[in-house]
Amino acid sequence: MTKEFPIIKTERLLLRQFVDSDLVNVFHGLSHPEVIKYYGVSYKSLEAAKKQIKFFADLERNERGIWWAVCSLDNKVFYGAGGLNSLSKEHKKAEVGFWLLCEYWNQGIMTEAMPLICNYGFDKLGLHRIEGFVETENKNCKKAMLKLNFQYEGTMHDCEIKNEQFISIDIYAKIKVP
Repeated sequence: MTKEFPIIKTERLLLRQFVDSDLVNVFHGLSHPEVIKYYGVSYKSLEAAKKQIKFFADLERNERGIWWAVCSLDNKVFYGAGGLNSLSKEHKKAEVGFWLLCEYWNQGIMTEAMPLICNYGFDKLGLHRIEGFVETENKNCKKAMLKLNFQYEGTMHDCEIKNEQFISIDIYAKIKVP
């Protein structure tokens, strides 16, 4: 990992490091029933959501991944988060993840941000493979993965328990093109 946090910009987006003032937005997103419906993390209080901000910082500090706050270019609007975790230097792979506040769904924000995050993983972190694990019922995320040129590799049936029910996970992957 680099010492200075990498800032990534597009014509309308800013991907930057999380700061303490993002806590309210992180809590807003990760406590909203529609956002967390298929996301593996949720919080019931602002205090508890501090764990997520700490997770983002610890990932980078321990060289296990990197997550960005996804914001408007002028940094006035917080849209959500995206990044890489479960980074394996040995196997040159990581897992991609993202979430977006509901009011910004269907605006092309993640389909604009995710290629930048993947390119960072391939070009700066030396990854060969980026994986996405998607709950089988999450049709919108599965469409987004295909739109982002991730390849469907299969389904792990009844592989996790969520809300006291078995769920299946679809595996998607993108391999670095030489």
